[in-house]
Amino acid sequence: MPVSLIEGDSLLAVDIGAATTRAVLFDVVEGQYRFVAAGHAPSTAEAPFKDVSEGVRNAIGYLQNVTGRVFLDTDRVLVTPSQPNGAGVDAFVATLSAGPTLRAVVVGLLADVSLESARRLTETVYARVVDSIGLNDPRRPDEVIDGLLTLHPDMVVVTGGTDGGASRSLQKILEPIGLASYLMPAEKRPSILFAGNQKMETEVKSMLGTLASSLHFSPNVRPSLETEDLEPAARELARLFVNVRKRQLKGVDVIDAWSSGHILPTGYATGRMMRYLSRVYGSAKGILSVDIGASGTLVAAGFKGKSTLGVYPQFGLGENLPGLLNHTTLENILRWSPLDISVGVLRDYLYQKSLYPSTIPATREDQAISQAIARECLHLSIQAARRDFPSNAASLNSRLLPLFDPILAGGGALSDSPTPGQSLLLLLDALQPVGVTTVILDQNNLLPILGAAAGRNNLLPVQVLDSGAFMSVGTVVSPAVQAAYGAQILRARLTYEDGTEARSELKFGTIEILPLPSGHGGTLTLQPAGHADVGFGPGRSGQIPVSGGALGVVFDGRGRPLDLPSDPVRRRELIKKWHWTLGG
Repeated sequence: MPVSLIEGDSLLAVDIGAATTRAVLFDVVEGQYRFVAAGHAPSTAEAPFKDVSEGVRNAIGYLQNVTGRVFLDTDRVLVTPSQPNGAGVDAFVATLSAGPTLRAVVVGLLADVSLESARRLTETVYARVVDSIGLNDPRRPDEVIDGLLTLHPDMVVVTGGTDGGASRSLQKILEPIGLASYLMPAEKRPSILFAGNQKMETEVKSMLGTLASSLHFSPNVRPSLETEDLEPAARELARLFVNVRKRQLKGVDVIDAWSSGHILPTGYATGRMMRYLSRVYGSAKGILSVDIGASGTLVAAGFKGKSTLGVYPQFGLGENLPGLLNHTTLENILRWSPLDISVGVLRDYLYQKSLYPSTIPATREDQAISQAIARECLHLSIQAARRDFPSNAASLNSRLLPLFDPILAGGGALSDSPTPGQSLLLLLDALQPVGVTTVILDQNNLLPILGAAAGRNNLLPVQVLDSGAFMSVGTVVSPAVQAAYGAQILRARLTYEDGTEARSELKFGTIEILPLPSGHGGTLTLQPAGHADVGFGPGRSGQIPVSGGALGVVFDGRGRPLDLPSDPVRRRELIKKWHWTLGG
């Protein structure tokens, strides 16, 4: 039932990123919640301000200029609730990804059980695991203590033990954690999350309560060996993350007070929305969301009965960029570039971009480098995320990405792309989806903000998602096939709503497009050649309904997995051709 103008509350949301802070206004328009406007400003977590609230105020100030409404009083304090004269807002929420990557130590019993759960849990926030301590750790207790004193972790995530199970082994592991915390200065002690055997809560409080910067408890992530439930612990870890940021970043406490505690890590907020969307779509395929930003690359996926979330700060486009070379090579990054760029130029760009993450490409060469880096970061992130996808996820081949529909994509690397075609090609190169999927661009980066808003108004995200605030790029058909370049792999016929038809013959190594405007639909008939598979089975034909978008229906005939030519000249010529086809 639509919300009336009288019942509707306005909501202001801010997303505090490493490079940019955005302010977004939602309000009731014609009885429905709508995305009204957005303002942005450079983030101010770093020098010279070193106060995130300044960037928030600047972004809100920009939003005031756009809308003509007043949200800050003369002292630049948020006006809430809204006033009779129209000033202020009724609700305020925030998401946060700015700040240094948290150093995390994971503690558990078995490497392939509780420690794996601890690792997955830690990856739901902007953290990097710097040490693992388990039952089979070969180090002596004094060596573990020395390691902790050297690493100075920001947080310790403890798992292990089924509820009511044996506690002596976990108790023994926790002793060096407590001793190391005791030896640290009070302001340097880590925050600790205990998500293990619930019967040990009293013992853990006795051992670590006075030695941790803050001590958090959540339900056991492994109540039994066969069961894993990360969501309650992830929710508590999100609170821990915000508390750590309050100590690290000036101004976070101000924003937390404005939001009445409704501030979430950006990654966790996105994961919350993906859990909701996976229930809404409810298809046999999964649903995928990716976000490529300065703080990290985020991969969230929803499947029937299971969702996964991975936040990878090591693949961010900001201050961590030089560390990207610990996971790949300069040559691997340059394979995505349509221009002949030297490794020296790329190396210089990585270091310059890490110092000034908010800079935008000024030349064609800078644009090519920026897009190549984004491709490699997203490609590495999706490979890391795949290990946590359920083994029974629908797929054409275990070596390929599972079937997803839709794929939602956001982040600065995509929203800053000159054309939707360039954004789509980046996604196709890095993700290499298979079968038939709809690609949706979150050009205003609303998904995490809606995840945070759900905590204040659960109707708002539903209505905004249905309002057209996201851009549909179109339907993508990606046959799983390997063939000789130029060989025919697919025939397609698109029947429009008015009965007219358009046809395409897809050859291996090429990309083709059939027009289908946004808001329109049609029926697509696919006839694969040989063993090509688009989701009906190798060589099998079928019909599916499709929806339009900015590019219509896109056929990616480059094969899966994507195999770029080893000859650099040939490779660059092909990449230029693909760009040209998609309007790049």
